[in-house]
Amino acid sequence: MSDDVRLRDVVEADLEVFLRQEHDPEAVRRSKFRPRPREAFLHHWTTRILGDPTVFVQAVTVDGDLAGNIVAWWEADRRFIGYWFGREFWGRGIGTRALGLFLLQEKARPLYADPFEENTGSVRLLERHGFQRSGTVRHGEDEHIMLVLHRQAQPT
Repeated sequence: MSDDVRLRDVVEADLEVFLRQEHDPEAVRRSKFRPRPREAFLHHWTTRILGDPTVFVQAVTVDGDLAGNIVAWWEADRRFIGYWFGREFWGRGIGTRALGLFLLQEKARPLYADPFEENTGSVRLLERHGFQRSGTVRHGEDEHIMLVLHRQAQPT
């Protein structure tokens, strides 16, 4: 496998894969994100992500296979980024390459991310791309690290 990482627009057929990825027990444990029931998940994606023109979302493919997604959205006056990859794509540098491609297209700065503090892989991925720690935030009982990216990504 060549691990050819590409971004493309999300299509409705991708949502079933994204739903399965969101319900992966290890991904849930690492992210501290409670998976949504199918109907709530589909409603969220069709209205709040795909139905919102201020949201920028891309599907990530590897050798043509759907690997996950990366999304940027507004929360009040802050632009946030998030991503989700299927477990079979972890640990291969795919997130690094995909995020690099995404940051070339997503021009808003500063850009924020708040991964769960124990999700060291996600924290390292963001820091590798220039995100810097700026504090912590709580989501329920869980502490998350607030990271911010100030500079524009450079093509590699």
